[in-house]
Amino acid sequence: MIEFHRVTAFQQQTKVLDQLSLKIAPTERVAILGPNGAGKSTLLKLINRELYPVAQNDSYIKLFGDEAIHLTQLRDKIGFVSQDLQENYTPYTTALGVVVSGFFGAIGSHEHLQATIQQIEKAREMLARLQMSHHESSMFQRLSTGQQRRLLLARAMVHEPQALIFDEPANGLDMGGASAMLGLLRAFCSEGRALVLTTHHVDEIIPEIDRVVLIDKGRVIADGRKTEILTSENLSNLFQTSLQVIKRNGWYRCWNHPM
Repeated sequence: MIEFHRVTAFQQQTKVLDQLSLKIAPTERVAILGPNGAGKSTLLKLINRELYPVAQNDSYIKLFGDEAIHLTQLRDKIGFVSQDLQENYTPYTTALGVVVSGFFGAIGSHEHLQATIQQIEKAREMLARLQMSHHESSMFQRLSTGQQRRLLLARAMVHEPQALIFDEPANGLDMGGASAMLGLLRAFCSEGRALVLTTHHVDEIIPEIDRVVLIDKGRVIADGRKTEILTSENLSNLFQTSLQVIKRNGWYRCWNHPM
């Protein structure tokens, strides 16, 4: 599904990814874990073509085996939800309009993008599924952070993609909102779909995720089965502080552990 080979990328004048290589299969559920500034969000921007890598020999990005896949084809295969999308989304779009915009890959409603009756019905189904039907006519900016994120999840899922890529799913949410959002991701996985989740919080790694990639300073520093990667030693090294990791009922937690 995703193949990065020796990819280097800059944000303005800063090198954010440094010769990074990573492969993710179409059926995998993967968490990409790392501190702020590690390169997680940049990696996602490369996937959805918000950003392009440095052109180098023996360096490429392939999506579904294709270096030049069209964005329309990509939207049908992968749904995206990101912090940047939430922050930059057109504020005066109705909740229904937000979900409908997923059919066009648009940010906001536009007169030249006219949805079909079938698309509007599908968008309403997604609103109901995410318990947002009663906000159908509400403006995006008037909704809570958690409600906005639900709408963007509905927007990402409206064309039933094979995979979902979600950047920091519980960031900025209270405990109730975070729990609800992670529950929605678990339901998505229960349908047999792939998931790529980026985070710097171990407790956002839902039990359905079985592979974890640790990234720091633009490089993959560890990659493997969740049980092997989420250890006190690995996370202490990653976050440069002494951490204790515990596992319970498929969930992982960690906290500062004084030396």
